Amino acid sequence: MAFERDPDPHGFKRRGVLFVLSSPSGAGKSTIARKLLAAEPKLGMSVSATTRPIRPGETDGKDYHFVHLDKFRQMVSDHEFLEWAHVFDHRYGTPKKPVYDMLESGQDVLFDIDWQGAQQLFQIAGGDVVRVFILPPSMEELRDRLERRATDSQDIIDRRMARAEREVSHWDSYDYVLVNDDVEECFESVRTILAAERLKRSRQTGLIGFVRGLMK
Repeated sequence: MAFERDPDPHGFKRRGVLFVLSSPSGAGKSTIARKLLAAEPKLGMSVSATTRPIRPGETDGKDYHFVHLDKFRQMVSDHEFLEWAHVFDHRYGTPKKPVYDMLESGQDVLFDIDWQGAQQLFQIAGGDVVRVFILPPSMEELRDRLERRATDSQDIIDRRMARAEREVSHWDSYDYVLVNDDVEECFESVRTILAAERLKRSRQTGLIGFVRGLMK
């Protein structure tokens, strides 16, 4: 899965970035993702499909594609997902077509997915994937954030905390790991990573021709 961007002012193209943000629930990745999308016009969001019920304030097609379980199973059978996982009694997956459409239109793609999804995506797209894991400053602070959010029962919060410990154990499978003890600083670090990855030599697919032209 390799797509090239429009030529830059120097006349050469680059490969698109599949930019993954992962974190335990409540560690801040959704906030950082929203800020990154607002700051980066060449970045588009991959919208996951899910079988969980829609929550107040959410919009179908913007926050998630909300589908019935039978529909989700059919999409799995038809190989319509880049990755999918079973989380908290519901299923989540990344539809292929919207991602391909964004890449074709010249956008890099941002993924808000867990470590399982990041691993599956990396197995498919390899070097086009950049994986960033965001840690909370402490597990106590993470629980406080979940409780202040007031969207889940205590039982669900306990389950999220147990899952958070499992997710954190996979930190070393990511390319970058950040601690979100200040959301603005963490956001700026994420944005710096994206900028650097866009400039990687391996992604500058037209660079060879440009250099050869300099050496004539």
